Formats: sequence, C-alpha cells, structure tokens
Amino acid sequence: MELTFDRLTKQFGARIAVDRVSATLTPGVTGLLGANGAGKTTLIRMVCDVLRPTSGQILLDGQDATQMGDDYRALLGYLPQDFGCYPDFSAFDFMRYMATLKGFDGREGRERSMRLLEEVGLADDARRRLRTFSGGMRQRLGIAQAMLNNPYILVLDEPTAGLDPKERVRFRNLIAGFAQDKIVVLSTHIVSDVEFIANRILVMRQGAFVMDGSPEQIVSQAAGKVWECQVEAHRMEAMSSRMAVANVRYAADGRAVVRVVADSRPMDGAVCVEPTLEDLYLLAFRDGSNL
Repeated sequence: MELTFDRLTKQFGARIAVDRVSATLTPGVTGLLGANGAGKTTLIRMVCDVLRPTSGQILLDGQDATQMGDDYRALLGYLPQDFGCYPDFSAFDFMRYMATLKGFDGREGRERSMRLLEEVGLADDARRRLRTFSGGMRQRLGIAQAMLNNPYILVLDEPTAGLDPKERVRFRNLIAGFAQDKIVVLSTHIVSDVEFIANRILVMRQGAFVMDGSPEQIVSQAAGKVWECQVEAHRMEAMSSRMAVANVRYAADGRAVVRVVADSRPMDGAVCVEPTLEDLYLLAFRDGSNL
C-alpha cells in the first residue's frame, strides 16, 4: 500500500499553509517533524479528508482519496491535536460509542474497546468518568480510539502531548508494533517522539518539505556543524544570544560545557562532535522562522 501526496497545496486567502508538497509513504512510521506553525496540522487534516486541498491530490495506491470517499475514510485512524471527548462518559462507554460510529456490532465493539484500553494502560480505569482523567490519560484514550478500526493508515497529530516519560515509552512501543504493516504518520515538534521509531522523517518548514530521509540520513546533514566547547558560566547569556545553543551543562568550577550548532567553528577550542536529530532540528529552525 502506498499513500502519495502529489503537489499538495492548501491556501487560506493570501497565506499558503502547505506549498506543493510531494511524497510517497509506505508501511512503517513516517515522522512529520517541524516547528509549530510549519504546516503540519494543515497537511494532516488534508490527509484525513477534513480539509480539501486547494490543488494537488492525495492518492491511495493510485486512486484519488477524494473520489474514494467513505472507502478511503474507512481505512483511516486519526488522533487530532485537540482531542475532545464526553466528560460524563466512562472510558469504556466512550470507546463503545466510537466503535458503534465506526460500524462495529455490540460484542465486537466491546471486545475491541477493552483490548485497546488494556494496550494503552487504561484497563483499570475503564469505568471511570473521563472528567476525572488527567491530560495524559485522555491522550492515551485518544490513541486507543484512533486504532479501533485497525486502520491501514494511522494519523497522529502531536500524540504525546501531556504524556509523562514512562507513557511516552509505552506509546512509542505501541506504535512501533502497530506500524509493521501499516502506514503511520506521526506529526510532532518533539524530536524524541520520532527519533527511535520513525523509518523515515519529513522535516517541514514554511509549508514545504525541506528534508526527507531515514533518521540516519537526516542527521548526517548536520555532520560537521555541531560543536562542544567550554566557556565561563557568566558568558552563557551573551553566547546564547549570538549562537544556536543546543545544550548546556554547568560544572562545579564555574564553567559550562556548551553544545552549539554552527556552520563553522564557533570559537577557539571548540571540538566537532557527532550530531543528533535534536541538533538537526535546531539547525533547520535556528533562525526561528517557521511560517
């Protein structure tokens, strides 16, 4: 199965939110990485048939998704950035309700609902009202409902918002297992969400794809542009205003070990080090421009 974006464009008045992007996605996790406002959510909403493109096409195995209509939407699972739910429902009742909307009969809907609540770690809270859930628990419920119909295409927009570190690990493991024979699109500005589970990363900026490749290929573009150096701690504020500082570690002797992203050696004594995906992200968005 292949999901293809063919010169996909979305324009709101004079503003171009998505600018003629093209890519073909295959089974596995594709990380859509970009700063807030880069166009990720607009692209996601077009993929999920919530927004219609201004121009261009979305094709599933060569068929126009718009023309496929319900047949295309039946293959989708979607967790929007702002996931809403009914506060007086229990988690189990909400899952059963969503299962009914997705066409499952009573028994199958109940079984799938409970199984997915178990997978996201909410089985013990299945009878609790959603108004009592934390933000992280609601987000896990959102992931569960997106997977109810065992979709061929799972689209997740900022899925780890509100999750603690342990929940993030659980989420990554869940998605990695699910994506073995499915297309998963994971849109985020949080590098760690995609660093370990994405087969491919699309970096989006100003509505366009500016980088495309495996995590290793993407990170290699920052090779020779990441440096570590030691400076007096009191110099850090001035240094941060002039350079793209990725990380700082303060030592007890009043000095700081600083990780800097720069095209050339930023200062005497700076040592070139191996880049990470976080360094690459900072390199792509270091001037703060994302629209």
